[in-house]
Amino acid sequence: MRWTAEQVLALAPDAASRRAGSGLGLPGPWSETGGSGTGAVWGLCRGSDGRPYRTVVDSTGPAYRCSCPSRRAPCRHALGLLLLWAGGAGAVPDAEAPGWAEEWLAGRSSPARRREERAAHGGPSTSAADTTAGDTTAGDAGAARRRAERRAARITAGARELEQRLADLLRGGLASAAQSGYGPWEETAARMVDAQAPGLAARVRELGALAGSGQGWPARLLEESALVHLLDRAWLEIDRLPEPLAAVVRTRVGLTATAGGPAVRDDWLVLAQYDSADAKLTTRRIWLRGRETGRTALLLSYGAAGRAPGLALPPGLVIDAEIVPYGGAGRLRAELRERFGTPVPVKAPPPGGSTEEALAAYGRALRDDPWLDAWPVTLEDVVPVPSDDGWQLADARGPSALPVAPAAGFRPGLWRLLAVSGGGPVTVFGECGHRGFAPLAAWSGDSPETVALTSTALS
Repeated sequence: MRWTAEQVLALAPDAASRRAGSGLGLPGPWSETGGSGTGAVWGLCRGSDGRPYRTVVDSTGPAYRCSCPSRRAPCRHALGLLLLWAGGAGAVPDAEAPGWAEEWLAGRSSPARRREERAAHGGPSTSAADTTAGDTTAGDAGAARRRAERRAARITAGARELEQRLADLLRGGLASAAQSGYGPWEETAARMVDAQAPGLAARVRELGALAGSGQGWPARLLEESALVHLLDRAWLEIDRLPEPLAAVVRTRVGLTATAGGPAVRDDWLVLAQYDSADAKLTTRRIWLRGRETGRTALLLSYGAAGRAPGLALPPGLVIDAEIVPYGGAGRLRAELRERFGTPVPVKAPPPGGSTEEALAAYGRALRDDPWLDAWPVTLEDVVPVPSDDGWQLADARGPSALPVAPAAGFRPGLWRLLAVSGGGPVTVFGECGHRGFAPLAAWSGDSPETVALTSTALS
């Protein structure tokens, strides 16, 4: 199964790699190229000093190996090789892998290598079979419990301090927030970091960014302040909450959730993949939907600032895989445990519903998690049309519509969606929330091909 050029370019870690890889997607720089029926592709790419770079890609991962000095993954040579392969069988014929490629491919199939890759992608480095019952002693468990208690006490102190900050804000009036600037908010966020509550710190920074941020900012600031207050109070009285909601609160303040639910194996359609970044971290979100279970799952992976995360799954593929879900606020989140076989192209878009059903789904999710910004939904038979303040997705069979989230209007993906639609109904997957609907992938009525609507950060 050969990928499309769009699926290949979705793997690029940044725009510069995308441009450089596109320039190497022609036969000229390549020699001794070949591929196998198991999804492996290899070749020699002419280097700047005359020596060829050895490049091999396992598209079932995907995973990459290149002798060039680049630290990006995939590098421009891997992208160029995949683009060459995507162009047709003539440029990359079926062949027997040379020794240097075969050695790496054989190593990838070993159990130790699979454990290393799961650890690199945020999963467990060992399985239950690799761990003996005596590895965790009673002393270790007691030390871990004391560490958890000390952290909980620090978070409680931070939550009480934040409550006082919010009370001061309301006592002085919202107008004072714009006059005092961002400094006091950043100071408060730093205090939340010291309290080991990164979730609270992130919400405080959002409050600081809202002050004086344009027309209607006082209302937005009041709404977000109320949600922060609700989270504070929920933490301070967490012992009185039912366990499902308590798990949500723990995750929202910043305590790490773990994947511990029963494993789910299915044929997973890769709906969308996109990155968001800040000064320290690049976060990749990959949305999946199970063909048999109908379950939607979110895979998260991380990379240092300026570097792409290791896990990459191009939209439009179906992978036979086993995932393990998280609990709490991460109940959509899952860990990719193991993949089986070779990915295949999607044959039909996922089933969807109306805009009214999408809003109802988001409303039900809010009952379980009041701090939820958006919920994944698929809209069927909708038409993108202009509105007074932007764009909206209107039901082709009814009077209802969903506004497109304002940030989406500045992304090339919106214009790609309009081109796919051509004025007709389409199927669209995205995130439905209080800011509107952020479209991430689309399917036209004429083709099952997945059209990715974003490959960059959502703002």
